[in-house]
Amino acid sequence: MKERSFLSIKMILVLSLFVSLLAGCGAPNIKDTYPLESVNRDGNATSYVYRAADKSVPEVAGELMAANTPDQSSPEDTERMFLVYGDEYYHLQQDPQKPTDTLIEIDSKEYVQRNYDSSFLRGYLTAVLIGNLFDSMGGGGGYRGYTSKDVYKPKQGNYKKPTSQDKKIAPPLTVDRSGKITRRGQDAVGTGGSLFKRNPTSSGDRGSIKRGESGGGLFDSPKKSYTKPKTRIGSGGISRRGRR
Repeated sequence: MKERSFLSIKMILVLSLFVSLLAGCGAPNIKDTYPLESVNRDGNATSYVYRAADKSVPEVAGELMAANTPDQSSPEDTERMFLVYGDEYYHLQQDPQKPTDTLIEIDSKEYVQRNYDSSFLRGYLTAVLIGNLFDSMGGGGGYRGYTSKDVYKPKQGNYKKPTSQDKKIAPPLTVDRSGKITRRGQDAVGTGGSLFKRNPTSSGDRGSIKRGESGGGLFDSPKKSYTKPKTRIGSGGISRRGRR
């Protein structure tokens, strides 16, 4: 009787473990990682393109905005959206070759200034932001995004497949469901700042100048290493030599 009870308990435990494993297979991933697909960079003017497979433009925009609120975002659109994080411009575009995918183009401020057509951006960004980007002469070029680069070409170079060095500079873009967006050496988005801006550590104490402590500081009090000279008082006199 005891053996049957023990066998029944054992079977229940095995079945419970099997069911839990099956349930885990269908659990959603806690974060999505988008691979780096194309690069165009020249100094501070950089453009990195990532692919979000089987995700629409509004879906990707929603994930990014849920992870960190942008400084500015364009109205929801199924083909194209802009999100601005500090000096980083996220240009989300539906891939015309594969409409089920979204291309995430991340452009630096310098890249936007050199290449984009300001009249094109007026449909997505505020006039104040565009005015800060471009002077009264208009935009820096006729570029309108990665998906139309063959028609509206950037003034700066050409896009190419990322090299190993490019991947070190800009590793895959990770959107963590816990509220972080990381890229380039696992940097996290700061509030109100650039997505890839590193925050210096502040754990150390700041330098200071202290007086009166031993150790030979620049402003230490002078050491009294001398002694007062001794004087001897005698009964000195003045005498004249006798005349010869």
